[in-house]
Amino acid sequence: MTPAVGASSASEPGWRPFTVPNLISLARLGCLPWFVWLVLGAQDRWAAALLLGALGATDWVDGWVARRFDQVSELGKILDPTADRLMLLVALVVMIADGSLPLWVAVLALFREAAVAVAALVMGALGARKIDVTWWGKTGTFLMMFAVPFFLAGHSDIGVADAFRVGAWVFVAVGLPIHYWSAVGYVPQAFAAVREGRAARSAS
Repeated sequence: MTPAVGASSASEPGWRPFTVPNLISLARLGCLPWFVWLVLGAQDRWAAALLLGALGATDWVDGWVARRFDQVSELGKILDPTADRLMLLVALVVMIADGSLPLWVAVLALFREAAVAVAALVMGALGARKIDVTWWGKTGTFLMMFAVPFFLAGHSDIGVADAFRVGAWVFVAVGLPIHYWSAVGYVPQAFAAVREGRAARSAS
């Protein structure tokens, strides 16, 4: 996931809360209780995997809609990565409880998310401007969001479970390093964001 720090005012041009991409992000968040119930309540790993895969795919849909139909908004720049982060966190915690995800994979992914969240809070306290999502950040999130449902499918009772299990490890092998690389890539941007945020406050 990518850090979204700083705050935009609702009066700022481009805030635009009522857009299709923002509604898609809210719908993704609204499906999380359903996912939790499918795994821990119904114990239907295959259905949960399909739902999580669909939610992960919409991560690209809302971005495409925003760019294609000129619906990019300041709120969307915060809401979209927040939805990504919450989806991944919920999925990791639920799958740890379910036993369908290797613990070390979950720990590495959770550590990265926690580090980014803490960094975002610190930067916000320092008055940094908001850092926009990067291609590497979105790609790492996308790959991890597919690794997780593949692990679920790999531990289900469908006939091709073994193939999904192999696919899950492929996604992890590629996605986890990118996930960490994207976080490292935000370090120079973070320092620049703090300087620019403070400069803007001084100028005002």
